[in-house]
This record gives sequence, structure tokens and C-alpha cells, in this order.
Amino acid sequence: MRRILTAAGSLTAAAALVLGLAACTADPLADQYRAGDNKGYIAANGFQTAEIPAENRGEPVEFTGTLDSGAAVSSADYAGTVLVVNFWYATCGPCIIEAPRLEQAYQSFQGQDVAFLGINTYDQPATALSFARDHGVSYPSAMAVGDAELKLAFADKTPINATPTTLVLDKQGRVAARIVGELPEASILEAVVRTVVAEDA
Repeated sequence: MRRILTAAGSLTAAAALVLGLAACTADPLADQYRAGDNKGYIAANGFQTAEIPAENRGEPVEFTGTLDSGAAVSSADYAGTVLVVNFWYATCGPCIIEAPRLEQAYQSFQGQDVAFLGINTYDQPATALSFARDHGVSYPSAMAVGDAELKLAFADKTPINATPTTLVLDKQGRVAARIVGELPEASILEAVVRTVVAEDA
């Protein structure tokens, strides 16, 4: 009987040890996701894109914020313009990879009613500006890390924790397309934007 109890005790101890080790080796990105602190790249289950028909776009996104330069920015600044909004932060690997593709798309629409705005979800302005210089990004970014209202403005439009994410807002400020995950090619975004621009042509 004592041997049975001893064996049972050993099994219990072993099970506790396994559970303890599992807790110690939990996925840190999953923990960061649950914490909501945006410290790690949260995989977006691969590249996903969706274009939304005009009749299903809902209400315009209205936002205010502060740019990396310290200037104020709001949705009113982009009235009548197709706006591409990219959610990113400096240590996000896919954000680094897609940065030149976004810049290429941005440059392709110069002189048209198209604007680009980054929304940095984690960094301070100095880091965002350094990233822009290092990666040749010439459009501005709004800083969301300490701006709950800016995050809230987009909260029901996109999974902000799935970084990077890119939205295309139509000329009324409604979400016309959503790209979740790393942008594979500039041409993909360019095609989506051209479609939205042409709606009111």
C-alpha cells in the first residue's frame, strides 16, 4: 500500500513539474498579446486583404492625434482624399520589410488625391523619426502609444494588435479596404488605391 501511495505521489509531483515547466515556457508573444502592450509582432495568420463594397463601409473614421513631428493631425485634414493608413512600429520585422513597398506606393500617387499616414502603435516620436530616416519613409506618422482616443477611433475597424495592418479609407473617410500582414508588393496596394480613387472619378 505504501508503495502505491509513493508511486501516486511521484506521479503527482511529476505532473506538477511538467505543468510548472509549461508555464515557464509559455509563448511570450501570446502573453504580450493578452497584455495588450504591443511589444511583439503579433502574427496576422499570414497576408490577408479584403475590399469592402461601398454599401457595406459603415461610418467614416474620425480621429485626432499628434504626428511624429509634434504637429496636430485629424481626419478633417484628409477630407475628400483617399487615405492609406498603416499601423506599425520600429522593431516589427514585417514593418521593416514592407516600409520601402509602402513608400513606393506613396510616391506613385504624388499629385493625386491620395495621402498616406502611418500610425505608430508603440514607439516614441524620436524612434519613429529615426525609422523614417533609416528606411526612406517620407510620409508622416501619428503616435498612438499614449493616445487612447486615437487607438479607439480605429478599434472597431482593424485588429490593431495584428501589426502591420494597412487600411484604405475612401474620400468619405470610410474603410474601403483592409490589408492585414506584411504587404508583399507595392503593386497590390497601388491597385486597391486606384480602384478606390476611381469610384468618384
